[in-house]
This record gives sequence, structure tokens and C-alpha cells, in this order.
Amino acid sequence: MAATATEVTTLETLIEKAGGPVRLLRSSNLGPYIFPGIPTEFTNFRDEGRSWKQSVALLEQSYHMFELHVRGPEAIQFLSQFSVNNYSKFPPLKGKQIVLAAPDGNLLADAIVFRESEDFFRIVGAPFASDWLLFQSLSTSLNVTVEINPSWTVLEAPRDVFRFQLQGPNALPLVQEVSNGTLPDIKFFGIGEFQIAGQTVRALRHGMAGTPGFEIYGPWDSQQAVRAAVEEAGVKYGLFKVGANAYPLSAQESGWMAMPLPAIYAGEDTRPYREWLSPYHLESIGSLGGSLVSDRIEDYYVDPIEVGYGGLIDWDRDFVGKEGLRAKADNRRRTKVTLEWHDDDVAAVAASALFGDTPSRYVGFPLPMYSTWQSDLVRLNGKPVGVSQWSSYSPNARHVLSLALVDIDQAEPGTELVLDWGEPDSQRATVDNHAVKQIRVRVAPSPYFEKVIKTKA
Repeated sequence: MAATATEVTTLETLIEKAGGPVRLLRSSNLGPYIFPGIPTEFTNFRDEGRSWKQSVALLEQSYHMFELHVRGPEAIQFLSQFSVNNYSKFPPLKGKQIVLAAPDGNLLADAIVFRESEDFFRIVGAPFASDWLLFQSLSTSLNVTVEINPSWTVLEAPRDVFRFQLQGPNALPLVQEVSNGTLPDIKFFGIGEFQIAGQTVRALRHGMAGTPGFEIYGPWDSQQAVRAAVEEAGVKYGLFKVGANAYPLSAQESGWMAMPLPAIYAGEDTRPYREWLSPYHLESIGSLGGSLVSDRIEDYYVDPIEVGYGGLIDWDRDFVGKEGLRAKADNRRRTKVTLEWHDDDVAAVAASALFGDTPSRYVGFPLPMYSTWQSDLVRLNGKPVGVSQWSSYSPNARHVLSLALVDIDQAEPGTELVLDWGEPDSQRATVDNHAVKQIRVRVAPSPYFEKVIKTKA
């Protein structure tokens, strides 16, 4: 029987009571990461998902992401200790994807860091990066202060800033219009300050959906005027507000492997962290699901290089996880690809789940995932060659796609593989009785679509 949060006080004791991290996570009934504060659909997920390719999409970010505020004259030194990045050219009003390696060199988390001023940094994303850095701040001797601003899954209350993205081919003309001549020339991953409806906002220039875009944010109390101006002007640009169903599809198409399992569940180096994490942290209550079944939690980990972050690593200095990451760099085995699921097989599995005598695991649309960390086995001629993780139906590709790590010699686009769909011997009440079925998949590039995100404003 799975341990419950009321019986124990930390992630470490939860693991001990469950009989190991795999048993703990594979018995959790928690589903996929949720996006609070917005409806599942404003219109329908298909039109919403097509909008960032065809017109312009508004992707809401005010509610589901955590923020960690790091302040102080030694904030850069603090971030440098625990991330792999190079900070030598990181002035104020710049953004950066921050990558945190665990002590063993596997990936712990990634997030976006906004350098708002000389001594103020925002870490924005899923909770794993914020939790790790907050924990490390409790014992640092550096001159920094750290404060967490949780998502609405933890506390439904006004936040420091509102935040949304405008993505798609019409994002630039829309922002130019609503800013009324105040929009500066913002370079890729630069931050600019301007006016919308008389309110001062900032925007990070980047493209989460693989298309040109802005991540706009400003004081929480000013958001109504800003939103009204954007939505009114957006009508002629084909603006669609994106609901919770379509939001995760943008990461899929852009090739960003969202929320791999953080590499914290085994080893003495991370034991103090596990003893600090409460039973209510996502690291403690999250679920591990899918057809990959192993007693070793390490078989579910990924490393920064294989998911595409090798170019961000600063090898010329020390950071947590460097030694382990160097060993992985010298012995590369897997690489990230997109898997395009065979349409007929998906339809057959979906029909079997609803009407078959031997039902398969249900395939939900647009998100087939049914756990926090999905890990499905990928085979070639019966031999395991990879693991499929983040999956979704893409209205733009008109296929189900997943991001996967496969053996390098099987990563050529066009390679035909097989994905095992289901969860053998599931211990989770959210998974119905079913038979594991095979779905043919074809290797495609990651990102699936060519990115065009560095266009100047």
C-alpha cells in the first residue's frame, strides 16, 4: 500500500515507507501537470492550437508557474553554483534558460531566469528549480535573499506580476499596435519595457511555440487594462486565447521536453534535500506512469546533454554535477527526437479502449498523458531503444507526437520504431484494467517544425 502524506513528514520518509522511490511514484494517483485559473478551452483546442502557427495565440502564464525571487550582490555567484550556464554575458534586462544538474550529472530542472536589475533575478517555471534553489539558499554563506512565489495550485492569491505570452506570425504587429510607439527593439531573449493602455509592462522576446513571440508581464493590479487592450486589438489579428487543453501542445511542437523526472530520488548527495521536501511538494506527490517498468529510479532520469542543453554548459568553471555531467558527455548514448505516432494505430487503440473485448489503455485527446512523469518504452524488433515522454495531439501536424530519448543509432528521421502503450501491473486507481498495445512510431526531428523565433522586433 502506498504511504500517505498524513503518516510521514518528508519525501525521504515517504520513500522509505513505500519501499523505494519507484514504488512511491508508481502508486500515486496524481495526474498530469495542471494549468489552473483558465478554462480547458476558450473556443476549442484545435483552433487554439493552430493559432500560434496561423495568427496569434495568447497563452496564459499567470497561474501555473512558480517564481523564485533571488536578490543580492552575490546572486550571480549563487546561481552559478547550482546551474550549468555561462553568466559572463548576462546583463540586466536579459533572460536565460537556466539548467540545473543534480550531483550525479542528471537533469534536476530547467526554468527561465529574468535578470530584472543588477541584483534581482526571477526564476520562472515548474516548481523543481525553485524548490532546489530555495533549499540551497538556506545554507549558503553568500549575500542573497530568496523568496518563493507559488503557483495557484498552492495558493490562489494575487501575485507579484501577471504574465502571458503572445505567440505567432501576428504577435509582432499586435504588440506594435497596442504599445502605441513605445515598443523598443528587443533582441532574442532580451527584456524590454514599454506601455500598453497607459500601464508599464515588460516583455521577454522568445518563442515557446517555435514562432516569434513576447512574454509580457507587469504589476498584478494593472492587468485588466492591459488584457482589455490586447484582446480588443487582437480581433483583427486573429487572436485566440489558449485554454488548459491546448497550452501544453506548444512545448511539444517547439521541442522543449517539459518536466522530466528530477534526479533527486536516490543517493546520499540529495538525501538532505529529500529530508527537507514536505509530503505536499510535487516531488513527493507526483506520479510516474507508462510502459517503462524498472526497479531503478535512475532508469527514468534524463541528462542535460541528451535533452539538448549541451550548448548551454560552461565547462570552464565548477558547478554542482559537473563531474557526473562530464562523464555523460564522454559516453553519449541517447538523443532527443520527436516520435510521430501512426494514425491508424492510434485510432485502433482508442477504439479498443472504448469498444474492444480486450481494452487498451485509453488515449485522451489532446493529451494522452495520464501521469506527472510519463515514460513509455520504445522498441525496435522487440529490443528497447528509447523512452517516450511528453506526448500530445498536434492540430498543426495532425498527428499525435511525443518527445523521446532514443539510442543515437536509431535517431535518423524516418526510422520506424514501436511504442508500448499502457501501464503493466498498474497500482494506480486512475488507470483502468487494460492490455498493453503497440503503436508504430516514426522518428522525426525535434523540434518538429522549424523554429523562427529570432526575428527582430
